[in-house]
Amino acid sequence: MSSIAFIDLQAQRRRLGASLSRAIEAAVEGGQWIMGPQVHELEEKLAEFAGVKHALACANGTDALMLVLRAWNVGPGDAVFVPAFTFAASAEVVALVGAEPVFVDVLADTYNMDPASLDAAIAMVKRDGRLTPRVVMPVDLFGQPADYEALQPVISREKLLMLCDTAQGFGALWHGRRTGSLGDAAATSFFPAKPLGCYGDGGASFTNDDDLIELLRSIRNHGQGVDKYENVRIGVNSRLDTIQAAILIEKLKVFPEEIELREKVAQRYSKALGQSNSIRVPHLIAGARSTWAQYTIQVPDRDALAADLKDKGIPTAIYYPIPMNAQKGYSHYPSVPVPVSTEIGKKVISLPMHPYLDEATQNRIIEAVLESVGSA
Repeated sequence: MSSIAFIDLQAQRRRLGASLSRAIEAAVEGGQWIMGPQVHELEEKLAEFAGVKHALACANGTDALMLVLRAWNVGPGDAVFVPAFTFAASAEVVALVGAEPVFVDVLADTYNMDPASLDAAIAMVKRDGRLTPRVVMPVDLFGQPADYEALQPVISREKLLMLCDTAQGFGALWHGRRTGSLGDAAATSFFPAKPLGCYGDGGASFTNDDDLIELLRSIRNHGQGVDKYENVRIGVNSRLDTIQAAILIEKLKVFPEEIELREKVAQRYSKALGQSNSIRVPHLIAGARSTWAQYTIQVPDRDALAADLKDKGIPTAIYYPIPMNAQKGYSHYPSVPVPVSTEIGKKVISLPMHPYLDEATQNRIIEAVLESVGSA
């Protein structure tokens, strides 16, 4: 029995075909292999797509977050509130700028930041008095926007900045607005497996703040001033390769259609798997449209399901089995209790998801899941 791709990037490459090859060749022939004209073009197109004034392309999604924190002068003595159920990069950037991540629990149905837990974490930090609350970093996990309507009152009351980590959710909608346009700033990743990915590393920061974008441009390129030999601040080297920008320009052309195709795949999964009492399918909040970076379910025995699917040539993935507050490198940072993050880390399992997952292949996956878990 043939194996199934978890994310079929080659199907997308075949679709783009000659246009992608021409774009790569033009970038090579142009000779400006770092920060060439395609980078500026990509930034304009990303900003237009997201519905925001400014986009800044950079070397990776981790830097996209870090650049914003640097520009906001977040550092030692500052607290940044981060979900415990997320990839390490969300907390890593906080530590890298010298601040401290404070871990917050997530909601059991959406896996995104819990507003009540955020409130408790802020109160904890204020009682302790050691750190100054500065930034809240919601994560649009698995492609769904966080519940910004519920988070915003807490953030506004405390006069905090909001940096939206939409590495998995870029392109999603929240009450008609694209992720990337939410918060005081946002950041995404173009890691190849992301809904909008390049053929290497890449990332972007987004903002409507004219002053912030100028700081980001300077910090991205060694803190330069009027030219590269005037260095007005400490910066980093986080420039985007021109070839990656050229690839992303071509991919962005089909991205809206791919989001629609992902939605159809997700609906087929949910309709079929949601009939089983043993399977918990994803829940979307009102007004949200996911990009379905992952299609993640909960089952009573995920190890048995993963083994059964592997035997049938069907790959799965398990994301974040260890919450951030329990990770060796991060366990010394502050955290409120995170029982939901701990519990769902034991149950979640993700199924193959990409825009080019045909119905016949998907039916094979669905049948195998139901056979393993049970359809009752």
